Amino acid sequence: MISLPEELGPVASAHRVAGGDINDAWAVELESGERLFVKTRANAPAGEYEAEAAGLRWLGEAGVRVPDVAAAGDDFLALRWVDEGLLDEEALGRDLATLHAAGAPGFGFTPHGGPLRLGAAQLPEGEGEDWATFYARWRIAPLADQALERGALSREGRAAIERVCERMADLAGPPEDPARLHGDLWSGNVMGGTDGRPVLVDPAAYGGHREVDLAMLRLFGRISATTLAAYEERAPLAEGHSDRVQLYQLLPLLVHAVLFGGSYGASAAQAARRYAGG
Repeated sequence: MISLPEELGPVASAHRVAGGDINDAWAVELESGERLFVKTRANAPAGEYEAEAAGLRWLGEAGVRVPDVAAAGDDFLALRWVDEGLLDEEALGRDLATLHAAGAPGFGFTPHGGPLRLGAAQLPEGEGEDWATFYARWRIAPLADQALERGALSREGRAAIERVCERMADLAGPPEDPARLHGDLWSGNVMGGTDGRPVLVDPAAYGGHREVDLAMLRLFGRISATTLAAYEERAPLAEGHSDRVQLYQLLPLLVHAVLFGGSYGASAAQAARRYAGG
């Protein structure tokens, strides 16, 4: 039986459920009848669950639906249970546009006020620069170095990524204000509530470029034509966005190379070569 703060009330029952690649996940019913989803794992980095809780609250402030945080501690995060239904793909497009339009104080801003951590991959804060500089210097280059160090990225691949970083000002698209990003937006982190409205879970929230969220959704899952049309009706994408999809997929590919190895480093190198120039 897992241990939760006394203020939540006595636990009546708990059983394990599917919950991702890193954490143990539990369905908990309190004696009050309230149900919780609880994630936990041994030796989680200090502040990880509090950071996720802050990210959920920040996304919720934008008007999108997220699970309510019941409690967070050094070794757990407890969320109010969400019953699932079929996802309304048009509503997903509208809600993502609303989320991104809510903005952020700057590129690299995090609602918990510290560096962004994605499993074993930790990224510097690096606030203050324009987007192209921020993306190259504080997202792609550090992740490429970590992937190289772990043997998940070849030296040739690292060199191609370096050339992309050098060209980023010409590649990143027209300037945009910082968007409020989910930060780990793959299909498994988008649920449908019983009314069909999207529920966003497991964020790694920060201020960034909105095309990063959309590119990741294309990479690990899909973004339907219905979702994209509803998004663009509210927040049209800049010219050339379809040519930048793989540029912005470099970020999740490198994160996965650091976390899981396998073919992710080769996929990142292949994407980089498209933009590396002669």
